[in-house]
Order: sequence, then C-alpha cells, then structure tokens
Amino acid sequence: MGKETGFLELDREDRDYIDPQSRLRNYKEFVIPPAEEKLQAQASRCMNCGIPYCHNGCPVNNIIPDWNHLVYEGDWRNALDVLHSTNNFPEFTGRICPAPCEASCTLNIEDQPVTIKSIECAIVDKGWEEGWITPQVPEKSTGKSVAVVGSGPAGMACAQQLVRAGHSVTLFEKNDRVGGLLRYGIPDFKMEKHLINRRCVQMEAEGVTFRTSTEVGVDVSVASLKENFDAVVMSGGAERPRPLEIPGAELPGVRLAMEFLTQQNKRNAGDDETRAAPRGTLTATGKHVVVIGGGDTGSDCVGTSNRQGAASVTQLEIMPQPPEKEDKALTWPDWPLKLRTSSSHEEGVERDWAVLTKRVIGEDGEVTGLECVRIEWKDGKMNEIEGSEFTLKADLILLAMGFLGPLKTGFVDQSGVDLDQRGNVFADTFSYKTSDEKIWACGDMRRGQSLVVWAIREGRQCAASVDEALMGATELPR
Repeated sequence: MGKETGFLELDREDRDYIDPQSRLRNYKEFVIPPAEEKLQAQASRCMNCGIPYCHNGCPVNNIIPDWNHLVYEGDWRNALDVLHSTNNFPEFTGRICPAPCEASCTLNIEDQPVTIKSIECAIVDKGWEEGWITPQVPEKSTGKSVAVVGSGPAGMACAQQLVRAGHSVTLFEKNDRVGGLLRYGIPDFKMEKHLINRRCVQMEAEGVTFRTSTEVGVDVSVASLKENFDAVVMSGGAERPRPLEIPGAELPGVRLAMEFLTQQNKRNAGDDETRAAPRGTLTATGKHVVVIGGGDTGSDCVGTSNRQGAASVTQLEIMPQPPEKEDKALTWPDWPLKLRTSSSHEEGVERDWAVLTKRVIGEDGEVTGLECVRIEWKDGKMNEIEGSEFTLKADLILLAMGFLGPLKTGFVDQSGVDLDQRGNVFADTFSYKTSDEKIWACGDMRRGQSLVVWAIREGRQCAASVDEALMGATELPR
C-alpha cells in the first residue's frame, strides 16, 4: 500500500478531454494524459485491500494494487513488468475497456474508485516512450507450428503467447490489416491504429508470421491448415449481426453499424473503402441519422456521424432508461446497470429509451423516416403503449443491435466443429478445445459478443492450453 491515508486525503481525478467542438474536427484521440505527479497521487489512493475486489472485476486478472503501489513510488519500469505479466496489450484496454475493475473497487462504494484505467494506460504509454517494450524472442524453437485464424485481440494475444513459447505461429486475417474489430470497429478517436501497428512490429520480430487478405474457408481450406500445422486456433470473432426484421429494412439507407464504422476507419488509413462496401459507400454528411441500439457500437456511430457532419443524430434503445445512479447495496462489486453517457453522447445526440421500431418509411427507394412506438416492460415482457406511435425523420438508419455469433459459412462450416446452443463454437474455458482434437477456439467466436479484455484473457488461456497439448506441459500463465 503506497500511502495509508491517500484515499482519505485525495479525491478521484481522472483524465481530461479536449472540448467537443475542437475534437469533432478530426478523428484523433482526444484524451489529455495527466501529469506523472497527478498519476502518482491518484495511485496512492489504492488501499491494497485484503480482498482486492478489483481482481474479480478484471477479466485478465491484472495485479492492480501492485502496479498502483509501484507507480506511487515512481517505479514505472517494474509497474510495466507487473502489468504485462497479465495483459499483452494494456494500451488497448487502457483506452477502450469499460473498466469493470473500477466498478469493483472498494472506493466505488462512495463513487470514488481509483483511476485504474488511466494509470494502466499511462504505465504502458510510458513504457513505449522510454523504449522499455521490446520483442521477447524465444531462446529456442519447439519445432511445433500453430495456425491462429482471426487477428482480433484474442488472436493477437494467443499468437504472441504461443510464439514466445517457441512455437512457429502463423496468424491469418481475411482483411488487409491486422486487428479485427480493434482495427475496423473501434473509431480512431477512441483508439488510434498506430497502437496496433507497433504491436504487430513487435510480434513480427518475435517470430509471428502474418497472412493478411487470406480468408480461411475461402482462400485456404481448414483441411490444409490441419494438414500443415500441429494445432489450429479459431479466433475469428462474432460477426453475424442481429437483423432488423421490420418492413422497409431492405432499403439501401438501412445499413449495418460495422459497414459504417469500417468504411470510415479505412478512409482514415488511406485504404480502399470499397472493399468493405458491398452495398456501396456511405457517409452521414448532411443526413438525419437514426442509430438503433444503445450500446458502445451505437455510441461509436454517434461520434462518427457527428464528425462526418450529420444534420441530426438520434439513438434509440429498446430497453427502458436505466437509473442515473445504481443501488450500491444491491450491485457492488458487480458491474452495475446505470445510465452511461459516453464522450460521443456529449458531442451531440438525442437519446430515447423503451422504443420499438415498426416500419422504415421510404420514397423512390430512399429512406425518409422511421415509424416507432413506445413500449413498457412488465414481468420481462414487452408491451406496446397504445397511442404512443411516432415517426422520426431519417435519411440513414444504422443498425447497432449486437451480434448473434460467428459467421457460419466458410471457416466454421468447413471446420465441422460442434456449436453451442447460441451458435458459438463449443469449447470449455479450461482446455478451449473444440470437438476436433487439432482445433481450439477462443474469444468472441467461442463466448459470443464480449469485451476486448475478455478476448485477451481467452487468447492467453487458449495459448497455454495449446502449448500444454503440444509439449506435455506449459509455463505460459493463464
């Protein structure tokens, strides 16, 4: 524990943002990093609890009190080592993780949790600035080879752990750049992509071979992977979107959130966006945009629409508006249901809850509006409120209603592995092994739509399981 009275003497102070009007002019990150002295002071607030509930809240099992103490003492180098011992990519999670660890912090009982996420991000950013983060090249090769299919955070973490164990690892990615949804689904203003690029450079130096623009199940068969590699890992994510099944949803102005976000990220990178535009390119410029779905992806659509110059942005959620403050006695240390206002919301949006969409209105093949009705929830059932119908003006409707699991055609079908009741690849959370003895699965492809921090955890644990199966034992941490 850094300072016994730190949490009594200091209030929580988190990172600042560039003002909305300035940040809306570009797609760059807009978080203002705190000074080191401020971070050390905030780290002193950690109480090193006898039962560190933050550990339970963190899917990658970050050793949070330890690196908080090291930051307080100014020992950033050792703090980085402790952080990397559980998390391959803390610069990702330090930017886009919702920080369930902070919700579980004992100080959150008083709404004053330690600024864990900001400190985590600062540790790894300083590590890069100081040149402390270098390739960890294995001392010897095992002679074993592994194909990891899907280069999102699960695949990246799995590949890096396996190559550090001495295996020959090839990471397959169907898109033209590595990163999965980190690359194409997360807007640059939340996480700039040079962060992924420099990790790729590190991984290549460690021995990972990247095969981009190669879709397993189309360009390369699963059978050939099983023939040419000692193990295959399925980490292709959950890409099957939840459809909008109402009249008019087939109109060209009704588009998937991932189409919209991917195209803008490709523009920012200077890549050919048409490869991600089977139904044509799209922008929100000058349009009345309606985003259906109240989660993070919907919020990302809001921020991107405003940067593109939308005439208006409305975000709809089918569930009722959550309370502004949770009942800590009922929820802590678990993740609470409460009203969350993102930085994108602060930039401008009309939000509406307990709304059911009924029909997309079109004229001459173009979207002109969206018919809706208000609903009430009772005993877990949804009921329309009579006489509450209304219509929203809309030129572009973005569907951000979540994902239903992995795409079946191609890779999954060819693998022939068993699926669970939700349509995800079936594998347990100990061995991560599928019904095929040469194939493992991890990340969203196994667990369904989830967080980046869960993907990293699963990738690391899957790597340990693969290593143990190939070598008879493993020293990789789970």
